[in-house]
Amino acid sequence: MDLFIRLFPLWAIALSLIAYNIPAPFAEMKFSIIPLLTIIMFSMGLTLSIADFKRILTMPKLIFTGLVLQYTIMPITALLLANLLQLDPALTIGMILVGTCPGGTASNVITYLARGNVALSISLTTLSTILAVALTPAITLLLADTAIDVPTGKMLISILTIVIAPVGLGLALKHFYSDRINTIEAYLPLVATSAIILIIAIITALNADQFSKLGLSLLLAVALHNLFGLFAGYSCAKFLGYQARECRTLAIEVGMQNSGLAVALAIKHFSVAAALPGAIFSIWHNISGATLAYFWSKRSNLQ
Repeated sequence: MDLFIRLFPLWAIALSLIAYNIPAPFAEMKFSIIPLLTIIMFSMGLTLSIADFKRILTMPKLIFTGLVLQYTIMPITALLLANLLQLDPALTIGMILVGTCPGGTASNVITYLARGNVALSISLTTLSTILAVALTPAITLLLADTAIDVPTGKMLISILTIVIAPVGLGLALKHFYSDRINTIEAYLPLVATSAIILIIAIITALNADQFSKLGLSLLLAVALHNLFGLFAGYSCAKFLGYQARECRTLAIEVGMQNSGLAVALAIKHFSVAAALPGAIFSIWHNISGATLAYFWSKRSNLQ
């Protein structure tokens, strides 16, 4: 079991390659993405306690920093990279949309596997999603000079049903039945790892047709955007004097976006081409996050 978890990135890449070459069976599993995420969130809730969330209240600087980075560094970096690499207007819009979207639920999973601060990750994802109702359209209008409508209700319902409710249920079970939960807690990382590997493969299969339309410039822009977000988040938390768990968490929260929302907004308001950055980001940030989780989880020193 430990070996399987330690080789998490290898399995993710291997299954994604299979999904790319034989996409049909994986694409048919699209319906399972939400249930899988819900199972992961429930599993994470079983490892948390009310005290974990209480400690978040002692980190206002870190939360504020994460939200500022999310809605300044990420959209501005997206625009600068698009201009630097001379992406066409549709791809530039797509990059900006990725940058202006909030953190996604995948960041919570990666934080868990990286031995980060899961309660902080969930709190930041929830807060950035709430702020996205106003900030995503406002920043897109400012940088791209075009207006979009953000599906406010659907976003908030998704956070409630996919994140808050299953984590809350797991938290409650852990609180009232801790002795029983402790007997299965060692297996929960295996559940999360298996589920996220399958999710990455399904996402790859769903976007397999788009790969032929990609250029090196777009791939480079997406990778640099994600890597810069990871670096900025970790560096700022480190500068503020926080320990490794919080540094890892902020890196993942800033670097991993709700790219699914970016794809949906691009298709609704622009074009299929504008959805390409979000589609590629959804694959890339999971694999880069999985790789980081692999290396960080092996390090015992959390200072």
